[in-house]
Amino acid sequence: MPNKYEEIYAPLSGEIKSLNAVPDPTFSQKMMGDGIAIEPSEGKVVSPLDGEVIQIFPTKHAVGIRGKSGIEVLIHIGLETVSLEGNGFEAHVKQGDHVKIGDPLVTFDLNYIKENAASTITPIVITNGDEFKPLEKTSETKAVAGKSVLVRTGKKDMHNTVSKEKKMAYSKEANEIVAAIGGLNNINVATHCVTRLRFALADEEKVDKAALENMDIVKGTFSANGQFQVVIGQGTVDKVYAAMVEETDIEEASKEDVKAAAKQNPLQRGIKVLADIFIPILPAIVTAGLLMGINNILVNPVFGDESIIEMYPGWAGLANMINIIANTAFTFLPALIGWSAVKRFGGNELLGVVLGLILVHPDLLNAWSYGDALKEGSIPTWNLFGFEVEKIGYQGQVLPVLFASWVLAKIEIFLKKRVMDSLQLLVVAPIGLLVTGFLTFIVIGPIMFAIGNWITDGLVAIFDSFAILGGLVYGAIYAPLVITGMHHTFLAVDLQLVGSTGSTFLWPILALSNIAQGAAAFAMMRAARDEKLKGLAGTSGISAWLGITEPAMFGVNLRFKYPFIAAIIGSAIAGAFITMQHVEATSIGIGGLPGFLSIIPDGWTAFFIGMAIVIVVPFVITYMIAKRKMK
Repeated sequence: MPNKYEEIYAPLSGEIKSLNAVPDPTFSQKMMGDGIAIEPSEGKVVSPLDGEVIQIFPTKHAVGIRGKSGIEVLIHIGLETVSLEGNGFEAHVKQGDHVKIGDPLVTFDLNYIKENAASTITPIVITNGDEFKPLEKTSETKAVAGKSVLVRTGKKDMHNTVSKEKKMAYSKEANEIVAAIGGLNNINVATHCVTRLRFALADEEKVDKAALENMDIVKGTFSANGQFQVVIGQGTVDKVYAAMVEETDIEEASKEDVKAAAKQNPLQRGIKVLADIFIPILPAIVTAGLLMGINNILVNPVFGDESIIEMYPGWAGLANMINIIANTAFTFLPALIGWSAVKRFGGNELLGVVLGLILVHPDLLNAWSYGDALKEGSIPTWNLFGFEVEKIGYQGQVLPVLFASWVLAKIEIFLKKRVMDSLQLLVVAPIGLLVTGFLTFIVIGPIMFAIGNWITDGLVAIFDSFAILGGLVYGAIYAPLVITGMHHTFLAVDLQLVGSTGSTFLWPILALSNIAQGAAAFAMMRAARDEKLKGLAGTSGISAWLGITEPAMFGVNLRFKYPFIAAIIGSAIAGAFITMQHVEATSIGIGGLPGFLSIIPDGWTAFFIGMAIVIVVPFVITYMIAKRKMK
């Protein structure tokens, strides 16, 4: 007779989070079941209970354990870690092994996961929670692996109505899912991960989402990255997939097959590339932005007619040191982009760093001095056998290093395939850097520098001539751009603006858009009667006000639609206002309430008025509609 009582211990050490805080609708909306999450502080996963390993996925990023009471626990290490194909993970158990609390299950390279996955936050989910009493969750904020009790629950006194045949077969469910997806003719490729069926479809419009979500076995559906995903659950999804393969003519496929078959137009692929390049360097850029904000407060007359360093000269040294620390990321921005871009294009990222440093070498004319040198006719040049090449650097520039990185990676890949291993160290890197360097200074750099300036000048001219319209439109479209992923494109534009002009008028609108989404979520929290919705709206609203909008947008606002629209209305009005007032930021920072630190102090008053608009307008509109709809 199995025990009817179970305590789930922490499988990792780290910071305990609510499941609602996980930026993935599969977990935050509890499609898989209720549970808790941990932001790990070290790369070691141990067994959270005495039981049996019922599944360890081939990519080793997720483990399922069944306890003596029959409770089934899924530990999903990080988000989107299935795409790492097992890199950075090492499994210490296999399916069928019996484990005790604290026994090692998986170890992983935490830094590698941080750099290459969407997040390291690890959901711990009870996947058969309908058989157990509501979870009693810990109120602690820190977890020690194998020591801290996270969850306590007991077995319900109910007859298990799920037959063995249903658990083993799933033929009926597999056929129903295929039919709801639009039939075999609509499925190009299908595969699964530890929790979801993943489809590349011919026409997503043919999917009967209502039929899917009415199935008991389906926990939810959503579309992302060109894939339509059906959430089934750990321990079941592989059986459903096996039944699907057996009952239909679908062939087994890998996740890479699905990615390759997923229909993405050139624009979507380009946006995905930009996201892959810029997201890894965001921590350095955002940190630099915050420090520059602190420097702004010290060196500008914010609290009176004189700045802090003018009133207290002893602070001048501190301000200068902060300025150097803050400016480094922007001064050597090409090195950061070169590292991330060459890595993304399949080359050696260290060569990308060197390439970026070449473009900002101190012997080159500083890019910020180029305009004055051009007017004076004093631009230094190299004479290459009678051909003059401008000897300029590319500080703060985005496009030159992006294209140069692509060239370097392609040269490296080409040479590695043709040069024997013993000579690669002597041939590949020297030739790759030399050829790329020449091409960059002669062709790529001048052309991309000109295009970058055209983009900058064009945007500045549009917002100067049509300030209200520009701010209104960008404020209205930014949140929808987040849904499509196109907002990553504007990160490159913001960096280009900062590099060329020293400030950006787009980023302040982004910050207000995030605050607007949080305000709408808070209105839903205030109006909602359902405790689950209240909790989700509250935590996601706080997250949005601190710059992370996905939980609020996908978990609350888009779900009810009118909060999302209310947030767009507020951010559009505020965007028009602050653009008319010429509010600009010296850099990108945290896109929420702390965002004012990145704003040039002359624009603080207007920015705070904009903040008031995006708090009041979305909140009032959402609350009024919600109170009427939720009677």
